[in-house]
Amino acid sequence: MKPVARGATRHEVRLRGLGRGQPPTLPKGRTLASILTHGVSGRIVAGDRPDGLQSIGSPAGSRAERAVDDGALLLALAIAWDLLLGEPPAAVHPVVWMGRVNRRLERWAPRGGRGAQLVYGGAMALLPPAGYVLLARWLLGLAGRRRPRPVCWIVAAALLKATFAVRELRRAGEAVRRALDAGDLAGARAGLRALVSRDAAGLDAGLVAAAAVESLAENVGDSIVAPFLYYGLGGAPGALAYRAVNTLDAMVGYRGRYEWLGKGGARLDDLLNVVPARVAAGLIVGAAALAGEDAGGAWRIMRRDAGKTASPNAGWPMAAMAGALGVELEKVGQYRLGDPVAPVTAGTIARADRLVAIAAGGAALLAVGLRRATRRPGGSGR
Repeated sequence: MKPVARGATRHEVRLRGLGRGQPPTLPKGRTLASILTHGVSGRIVAGDRPDGLQSIGSPAGSRAERAVDDGALLLALAIAWDLLLGEPPAAVHPVVWMGRVNRRLERWAPRGGRGAQLVYGGAMALLPPAGYVLLARWLLGLAGRRRPRPVCWIVAAALLKATFAVRELRRAGEAVRRALDAGDLAGARAGLRALVSRDAAGLDAGLVAAAAVESLAENVGDSIVAPFLYYGLGGAPGALAYRAVNTLDAMVGYRGRYEWLGKGGARLDDLLNVVPARVAAGLIVGAAALAGEDAGGAWRIMRRDAGKTASPNAGWPMAAMAGALGVELEKVGQYRLGDPVAPVTAGTIARADRLVAIAAGGAALLAVGLRRATRRPGGSGR
C-alpha cells in the first residue's frame, strides 16, 4: 500500500496492499492499500444485521433494509467514509493490526529448513485470515444486538472501508503529478515511494511518471477491485480475509532471507487476484471508452503485453492502462508495456487517475450485483 495511516504497513492501502521485509516498504515491487472464507455469507433479511452475519427467516421489510441486504448501502457507506474521512487512526486500523500480527509471527518463524519455513508460512497465510473472519463476525454480531441499528452499519462500514483506500491511492498519484508539474524531480521521486518499492533515485521524469501510472493501474486490481469483489462474495469479513492475505504477501518477502516462508502467502495472493486483476483490466478498457481514451488500444495492448511481467496478475491492468493512454510503461530491466505513441508526463498521471476513478465506480456496481446474486434465496449466499 501506499500512503496509509501513520504506523500502517505499506500494503495497507495496498498501494501495493507493503514493502517486503520491513515497514513501511512496499510489496513485491508494487505498492499501497486478503483467504476468502465463504462461511460468512449468511442471508441478511429485513430487520436483521448487516453483511457477514447469518440471519435467515424473517420476511423482507422496508426498501432501506433490502438495500442493506443486497450490499448497496453498506458499500456506499464504506466508500463515503473513504472519500470523506480517509484512513482510520493507526491505533484502530485493522490492517495496521494485521501488520503487527504478521511481524510477531515472522519473529517466531523457523530460521532454517525449507520444509519448516514452508509449513509455517502456509499456516501464516491461512490461520490469521480465518481468525479475522471470525472476529469480524463476532463484532458485527455484537453491534447487531445494539440499538440504534445504525451502530451496526457503522461498525460494518468501518471494517469494510479498512480493506480499500481509493482516496489515498489517488492522493499519492496526485502528489507525484504536482511535483513533476512544478519541475521538482526530487519531490516526485520522494512521492513515488508511497506507490512503488523500486529505487527511484536514478529515474528521470518520464520513468517516475511511468512508475506512478503503473502503480495506479495495478492498484485498481488489488486495492479496489479485489476487496470489492470479495465483499460481494463474503461480505465485510470476506474482504478482510482477502486484505489479510494481501498484506502478508506484501510484508513477508518470498525472495531472500525468508524465501520459503513467504511462498505460501505469495501463491495464495496470486490465486486470489487472478480474477480481480482481469476484471480490473476490463474495467480500465471500459473506463477508457467512457473517458474518451483509446479503448481499442487498451484491449489490444492488454492482450499482447499482459504476460510480460513477473507477476501473473499485475500485467493485466498495467497493460490495459498503457494501451488506453497510448504510452509505454517501462520498469528498467524488467518489462516494457505498450507502445511509445506519446511520452509519459505529469499529464499522463492525471489521465490515469481519471480512469482509476471510473473503474472504481464500475467495481462498486459489480460488487453490489455480486452481493445480490450470492444472497438471493437458494443462492450461495443463503
